[in-house]
Amino acid sequence: MSNQLALPLGWPADPKDDAFLVTPSNIRAAQVLEQWASWPVMAAVLTGPRKSGRSLLARIFAAKSQGRIIDDAEAVPEAQIFHAWNQAQAEGRPLVIVADALPPSWAVKLPDLRSRLAASPHAAIGAPDDELIAALLAHLFNRRGLDARPDLVSWLSTRIERSHVIVQRVVDALDQEVLESRRRLSIPLARTVLTAAGIVTQPQPLLPMTEV
Repeated sequence: MSNQLALPLGWPADPKDDAFLVTPSNIRAAQVLEQWASWPVMAAVLTGPRKSGRSLLARIFAAKSQGRIIDDAEAVPEAQIFHAWNQAQAEGRPLVIVADALPPSWAVKLPDLRSRLAASPHAAIGAPDDELIAALLAHLFNRRGLDARPDLVSWLSTRIERSHVIVQRVVDALDQEVLESRRRLSIPLARTVLTAAGIVTQPQPLLPMTEV
């Protein structure tokens, strides 16, 4: 996408490859991982919504830094994370711990682990902005081999919830419909399919002004 921000981590250039699309909503998280050599400790916590690309960003980081990843950390035994954190310090090999949120939202019971997480840099992916919504839609449609015109992407971008999960649902639903009906992807088709699924809403018309 022409409106992506270029970063030196080396994002895949082929639109059919997995790519972490960078916009203001997530650039800070990418920069924190990019600057791992200046971390105060050799571990960081990466948080973000589901389907936000957080695991992909962590994998790109690990490939570039030769570091390690603990994904979905809330489901991993705390002792395992604690030992991995200590090992990262001993070896000088960076560790990224991927989670939904920081403590106390993440209920960590082990006091020593809580203190170590508190000392670790935090890379946070935010909710997708308008730029990322449009970029994700175009990218995912392209990966599915769907001919999504710019006017369709623009139409969808103004009518769907600002959510990484919803973007994925939109693409899944339209991909399935095109496959089954063999119809061309268009705004009328998207309106019918996604309105029936309760995914899109029509922008509310402005109420006429009245004199007082």
